[in-house]
Amino acid sequence: MTVLQKKAANPIGHLSPEDIEEIGRRLDAIRDEVIATRGARDAAYIRKVISVQRKLELGSRAVLLLSLFPPAWLIGTAGLSVAKILENMEIGHNILHGQWDWMRDPKIHSTTYEWDHASPAEQWKHAHNNLHHTFTNVVGKDNDLGYGIMRVDEDQRWYPLYLAQPFWNFVNAMFFEYGIAAYDLELGKNLATKERRQDPDFKARTKQVLKKIRGQMTKDYVVHPLLSGPSVLHTLAANAVANVVRNVWSHSVIMCGHFPEGVETFERKSIVGETRGEWYLRQMLGSANINGSRAMHIMTGNLSYQIEHHLFPDLPSNRYQEIAPKVRAIFDEYNLRYTTGPLPKQVASAWAKVFRLSLPNDFGARVRSLGRPAGSRYGALPAR
Repeated sequence: MTVLQKKAANPIGHLSPEDIEEIGRRLDAIRDEVIATRGARDAAYIRKVISVQRKLELGSRAVLLLSLFPPAWLIGTAGLSVAKILENMEIGHNILHGQWDWMRDPKIHSTTYEWDHASPAEQWKHAHNNLHHTFTNVVGKDNDLGYGIMRVDEDQRWYPLYLAQPFWNFVNAMFFEYGIAAYDLELGKNLATKERRQDPDFKARTKQVLKKIRGQMTKDYVVHPLLSGPSVLHTLAANAVANVVRNVWSHSVIMCGHFPEGVETFERKSIVGETRGEWYLRQMLGSANINGSRAMHIMTGNLSYQIEHHLFPDLPSNRYQEIAPKVRAIFDEYNLRYTTGPLPKQVASAWAKVFRLSLPNDFGARVRSLGRPAGSRYGALPAR
């Protein structure tokens, strides 16, 4: 995963500055076309998704009132898991990106919506929208690369502590929403010194997060279980399982979009003076998609089109599938790698990288070579 600028075979070395700016102009045209055609069809889509999610959550919680009975527990837990995934991925994540602000509906506006997540909306928007999407895959600037707890590039110095990163990644997956909240708070940096720990802004933001977590836990682990009467412990367990399922699913989707083989990383200095076209190119090469059914795309919040999402994070998510062929045509024309694959393959690829980069470079390189056949598509790209 060595940063693109240090690779022996540069995957964009065949592009001229004029090529890169032309790519930017063509992507701007795709964006403008979607903005010009947003309307009733898109509004109906998001309102239908919200309606389905709300009914599914309400129905699942009603079934869990009888969770003492195994069939009710299984049905209610499965339904609640799906409802929580939909709320976080297709609804909350995309509303907070401002994808539906053009509707002027205060219930689904990025400035007023609060989601079912440990990280308060305002804090998440700053860490995700302002930082991650600005510095996508720039080592040392994009904290989504390894969330500050993992080695994500061969150029990072290896320490024995990294041998545990597969375990840390597993723990992070199980409790992903809390990991995101900690990441948004930049806990590692802000707990490092007494001065930072005592900073009024950090203390205020920490208080917001704790209040949000307390409200969530009261809802899922006190109020709803108590409403179940004799089924209190079963309902409590159902809520815990649904939250873990949601966390593992969202963690897997995010890993597939940012971390499988074929996704590029970039040096800090490479973005100095970055043009619009160069920013677009970084998004194109620093993302990966997931192949699958329409239902799978909705369950990922359409982040299965992570390339398109990184290019156009504030366009309605239901339009990503429509524009994906146009985006891919640009990749093909300019001989760029459009990284995509089925969900199991992308998850396995991302986890393989987690394990490989937990090892010293020489050992990790040998492990990597064992799994790469001759003529792999990850080899050098021919000139255009």
